[in-house]
Amino acid sequence: QVQLAESGGGSVQAGGSLRLSCAASGGTSTTYCMGWFRQAPGKEREGVARIFSRSGNTYYANSVKGRFTISQDNAKKTLYLQMNSLKPEDTAMYYCVAGTGGYCSLTRINDFSSWGQGTQVTVSS
Repeated sequence: QVQLAESGGGSVQAGGSLRLSCAASGGTSTTYCMGWFRQAPGKEREGVARIFSRSGNTYYANSVKGRFTISQDNAKKTLYLQMNSLKPEDTAMYYCVAGTGGYCSLTRINDFSSWGQGTQVTVSS
């Protein structure tokens, strides 16, 4: 089981930027992919971005494409999410996730077996 710890959340005005980090520990050698989900109050969890651990191939939800960038530093076992041009609708708890089972779809929460505790991002207008 991979342990994940997010950091970097906070409050920012619309148009601003934040960078989230996620430190991974434990069974990281079996990680197939990592990603970010978010959940706003009263809404379902939404897949934001994911990256394959070996190839670095990335995929983004349409709602963040062109504004967010997911990246990884395998040597540091750290995942990042650079968020630019933030909007109030980006306000949510952001969760770092990891998958080991060979599937990695942002529309299937069960593809990701490890979840962090979350970090809050609040964007004010």
